[in-house]
Amino acid sequence: MRRDAAPTDAPTDDTAAEASRAADPTETVAASAVSTPRGPLHRIARASGRRARSYVHRNSFTGTAVAVVFWWLSLTPSLLPRTPLFQGVVSGAAAATGYAVGAFFAWLARYLLSRDTPWRTPRWYVWLGLAVVYVVGSVIMLYWFSRWQNEIRDLMGVPHLRWTAFPATAVVALIVHALLMTIGQGWADIIRWLTRQLNKIAPPRISVVSGVTVVVVLTGFLLNGVVANYAMNFLNSTFASANDETTADSTPPTTPLRSGGPGSLVSWNSLGREGRVFISHGPSVEALSEFNRAPAIEPIRVFVGLGSGSDLRANAKRAADELERTGGLTRRLIAVGSATGSGWTNKAMTDSLEYMYNGDVATVSMQYSYLPSWISFLADKQRARRAGLELFEAIDAKVRAVPESRRPKIVVFGESLGSFAGESAFGTIPSVTARTDGALFSGPTFNNTLWKDLTNSRDKGSPEWLPIYERGGQVRFIADQKDLERPSGPWSTPRVVYLQHASDPIAWWNPKLILSEPDWLKESRGRDVVKSTRWIPFVTFLQVSADLARAVSVPDGHGHNYLTAVPYAWAAILQPPGWTEAKTEALLPRLTRD
Repeated sequence: MRRDAAPTDAPTDDTAAEASRAADPTETVAASAVSTPRGPLHRIARASGRRARSYVHRNSFTGTAVAVVFWWLSLTPSLLPRTPLFQGVVSGAAAATGYAVGAFFAWLARYLLSRDTPWRTPRWYVWLGLAVVYVVGSVIMLYWFSRWQNEIRDLMGVPHLRWTAFPATAVVALIVHALLMTIGQGWADIIRWLTRQLNKIAPPRISVVSGVTVVVVLTGFLLNGVVANYAMNFLNSTFASANDETTADSTPPTTPLRSGGPGSLVSWNSLGREGRVFISHGPSVEALSEFNRAPAIEPIRVFVGLGSGSDLRANAKRAADELERTGGLTRRLIAVGSATGSGWTNKAMTDSLEYMYNGDVATVSMQYSYLPSWISFLADKQRARRAGLELFEAIDAKVRAVPESRRPKIVVFGESLGSFAGESAFGTIPSVTARTDGALFSGPTFNNTLWKDLTNSRDKGSPEWLPIYERGGQVRFIADQKDLERPSGPWSTPRVVYLQHASDPIAWWNPKLILSEPDWLKESRGRDVVKSTRWIPFVTFLQVSADLARAVSVPDGHGHNYLTAVPYAWAAILQPPGWTEAKTEALLPRLTRD
């Protein structure tokens, strides 16, 4: 018998308890009453208690503590005002990210210490203390959240949040967090199961690394190969149906000067929803004549949609042939507009030019996707690049065939993904100015090649959100019309303008935000970015990602909403004969973005 074993006749804790209950019958009755089930509610309570204890033991204390901190940090301000829905999504995702970070470092510490068993779960009162800290901290942070949101909303002229926004935010955050945690824990369970199987044939550390690698690779394969394909097929099908729709105010043209009209090389139905909007709208001859107090001519508008086929080169050639058919090569100005994926263009871009040249303008554009701009950018930006290149080259070939003495001016423009596509025909600013008579790009994306090169090569001392490149000699960056005089030195022609807001998440979203602080936050803040905005690892990326969905839901002059500065920029780029600043101011009420 082992030396530390208890004698067989020694009373155990259980026998001692039984003896005590025998000596005191009332205690026996009381104990019996406690241990006897008290009906369905009692059973439900006990089951809930067991589930709660199981849930607590399943979760990492370190991960939960970090999740609380990330939830608080997610309430700090970013570029745009956030609604309860988007704030809840950001907070839930931030909390889940914080949990993953905390749990990972807890596991890493155990791994580095060669500890085979998990860290011991803290006692219930430690969890209770964390819960108290969470509640108190959340009340404080929600108070500051309301102040920060009011600061941003006052700056942009947006109404304040109602008190119901705060509980709504908490509820949405809880749902999103629970959903992401369930997915994450299921993913972790697969890794643990695979690791246990590998432990039978390999050392533990090799099993862990192999298990994680296999699951990560399979997850990536499923997301990229299966989920992505089904998702893209679904999205293309959905938005292709939307592309077939026609707005109530879009009607087939009766003039041969517009695509889809008499004699057109493309049909009205082939233009797509945004193409039909583009063709149907714009100032009439009467409106142009009245504004300029001189007889106007009818502007030419050319558009080729995906209804004509999916071959981008063939569509670009068709657009160039359509431009020639309408007589566009005889106009004073040809504007090549690169659209977003679905074919949308900022209407103020085209309308401004038609007013400035009293209708003596031909504008040409084409569609290259059924998807909205942000989906096209993430899923198939190479198609946007090709579309911009093919369209400009096809138009440029037609223009160069015209004798130089009769050759029209040519400008390029685009917004958002359209600016990305519009840049694609040019590698440098000298290339833009050598092949065009000016360019206007608004709301550039973070991946615009030319824009990024110019920004990274900006003059010393100029901020990333509004850089100066080579003393503003050929290209200028503006947030509003006053910046056209910045810097004060000479500005040669042809001219290029980038219109961008400091609060535009389309321009400043970047995966590098996860672990790297951007210059636009290191340097002095933009005019419409509150000073309390700070970079926080992981959290800032989630916040700016949510801002993408709200980019155009703010007033003109903020976010991704560009209107007022557009005619001022065109006037500075082209300097139309007889055009004055007073005319630009009079034009503004006639312009719309959509």
